[in-house]
Amino acid sequence: MTDNNDAVQAYLDAHPQTEIFEVLIPDLCGGLRGKWITRDKIKKVFAGQLKIPLSSIAFDVWGRDGEEWVFDSGDGDGYCEADSRTLAPVPWLQRSTGQVVVSMREVGGAHCDYDSRHIIRTLMLKFADLGLKPVVASEMEFYLFRDERDSLGRPVHTQSDRLGGALASGQTYGIDTMEEMAELLHAIRDACAAQGLPIDTLIKESAPSQYEINLYHNDDALVAADQAMMLQRAIKGVARQHDLLATFMAKPFGDLAGNGMHLHCSLVDEQGNNAFYDGSEGGNELLRHAIAGCLASMEDCMLLFAPNLNSYRRFQRGTHAPLAPSWGYENRTVAVRVPADQPEATRLEHRVAGADANPYLVVAAILAGMLCGIEKGLQPPPALEGNAYDQLPPSLPRYWPDALARFESSGFIRDYFGESFREVYAILKRQELDEFDRHVTPLEYDACL
Repeated sequence: MTDNNDAVQAYLDAHPQTEIFEVLIPDLCGGLRGKWITRDKIKKVFAGQLKIPLSSIAFDVWGRDGEEWVFDSGDGDGYCEADSRTLAPVPWLQRSTGQVVVSMREVGGAHCDYDSRHIIRTLMLKFADLGLKPVVASEMEFYLFRDERDSLGRPVHTQSDRLGGALASGQTYGIDTMEEMAELLHAIRDACAAQGLPIDTLIKESAPSQYEINLYHNDDALVAADQAMMLQRAIKGVARQHDLLATFMAKPFGDLAGNGMHLHCSLVDEQGNNAFYDGSEGGNELLRHAIAGCLASMEDCMLLFAPNLNSYRRFQRGTHAPLAPSWGYENRTVAVRVPADQPEATRLEHRVAGADANPYLVVAAILAGMLCGIEKGLQPPPALEGNAYDQLPPSLPRYWPDALARFESSGFIRDYFGESFREVYAILKRQELDEFDRHVTPLEYDACL
């Protein structure tokens, strides 16, 4: 408690102008819930005196209760457990504001079983029992749109076509295009610096108005997940400040590239050495066990990597979105890539998740897969060379109901995430699926009226 008090006081001393704090609760569907509190109440939060309904971490994407579950549970309160490492200013707001991310505890003191931050902590402890520590870095793709819609209700690009025709190319890695958005992109960099988010690179991606920001690796998987969430929030906040809209929607346009969230993962031993490298070429047996676990669990975890109806539009042949569990060296057509790099940076890159997924659950799913492969000594198939789309038939769930059914029956999810999480998350996603099933699209009217 003393360490927390010291951290809070240090933050208050460094930011005397801060008026309020946003207490942020990451929910299961990737939203942020919580409360605003005044400056004088922040120490009470760190003392564990802030209560909020436990259902706050189990809302659907529209912020609604999971009705099948919440009333049966009694909708009781939980206590917020603040993480001092997430204290940061919120520079895109007009009033001087700070933020802190919290986990949830039951009234009796136990951690909430379906809190996504707690799930990551549990997995980290299991790796620690093996003398290993996960190292995680994220790559986040997003679109920047004008804050308006066209006549068909679609978002409007910020990138213009110099020839006056339809936008078909995004000028991949285009420096000139980056310079056109320099004011906004530098504002994002400044906001990330203020929040302590370690940006590695910022690039122009392949679709019009699409960009990517990469974060440096972190040897605390929970911190890495927090940073991925905070990065998304910073990008959205700064975009609003510039009267633009940033989105991590998986597939805003059917004929343009989707937004992915690639995660780079390695393991270090108790001496801080890369546990995937022992001098052998291409990584060692531990790396292959971890890859095998990721492949074996990939279909069960598809609902975590692709949690929304729109998520599945991203999985198309030739789009750098994998269609089957596969791996290879320096191959961007596979699901798990081993990049070429210095030996001490030997790692895997998991390429399945969309940017619309909950970063905490994506990190948890990959860690759980790696752990399963290591614990069971699994072996992967031979590494693929060349175009994976031509060598393997699609086998990952391509549709939302299929992914949900696979998740609900998954022993892997039960064993590594817990039965409470499996039950609550499935209820939320089935509730969302039912909502979409009740809505008739304009395309259906065009086809059938």
